[in-house]
Amino acid sequence: MQKKTRTAASRLAKRHKAGAVSGSASSTSTSRRPAASAGAKAEIRRLKSELKQALSRIEELKASANTDFLLEIPNRRGFERLLNRAISYIQRYRAAGALIVLDVDRLKPINDTFGHAAGDQVLKAIVAVLSRQIRSSDVIGRLGGDEFALLLWNLTETDAHAKAASLEQAIDGLSFVFDGKTVTTGASAGVAVLGPHSEAGRSLEEADCAMYVRKAQRRHEA
Repeated sequence: MQKKTRTAASRLAKRHKAGAVSGSASSTSTSRRPAASAGAKAEIRRLKSELKQALSRIEELKASANTDFLLEIPNRRGFERLLNRAISYIQRYRAAGALIVLDVDRLKPINDTFGHAAGDQVLKAIVAVLSRQIRSSDVIGRLGGDEFALLLWNLTETDAHAKAASLEQAIDGLSFVFDGKTVTTGASAGVAVLGPHSEAGRSLEEADCAMYVRKAQRRHEA
C-alpha cells in the first residue's frame, strides 16, 4: 500500500514538474511576443513617417511646377489649371467672371539697356500694383515673359473693361531709376468675358487678341 502511494506521488510530482517546465516555456514565448510586436510597430511608424515626408515633397514639387519662381504667382500651367476650375464652377453654378490678358510695354528695351535685374524689378513692381487693384478671390498669373493674365470674379463686361483700363493706368504711372536714368513702362490689356459656354483655351485666345488690338491702339494714340 505504501509502495503504491509512493508511486502515485512520484507520478504527480513528475506531472507537476513537466507542467512547470511547459508553463515556463509558454511564459518565455509570451514574453518574447511583445518584443517582436514592438519592433513591428516601430517599423510601421517609420514607414508612415517616410510616406508622409514623400507625399509632402510631392506636393511641394507640384506647387513649384505651377508657380513662377521669380514673382511667386501661378505660371502659365498653374494659371490654366485655375482657369479651367473657374470655368467649371461658372458652368455649374451659372456664375460670371472675366479674364484679362495684360502685356507689359517696353520691358525688352529695359532688359537690353539695364540688364535683366532691372527687368525683374519692373515685373515685381507690376505684380505689386496688380495685387492692390484686385480682390483676394481673384488670381494673377504670369503667362510668360512680359505677359500676365488675371482671373476676376463676378464682373459684367462693362466692369471688366473698366478694370482693364484702370490696370493700364496704374502701370502707366510707374517709374524707375536705373543708372541715374528715369524709366517708365506701360501695359496693354485685353478682355474676355467668362460665362457658361466658355472654354479656357478659347477665352485666353480671345483676351490675347483683344490685348494686341489694344496694344496697336495705344501705339497709334502715342
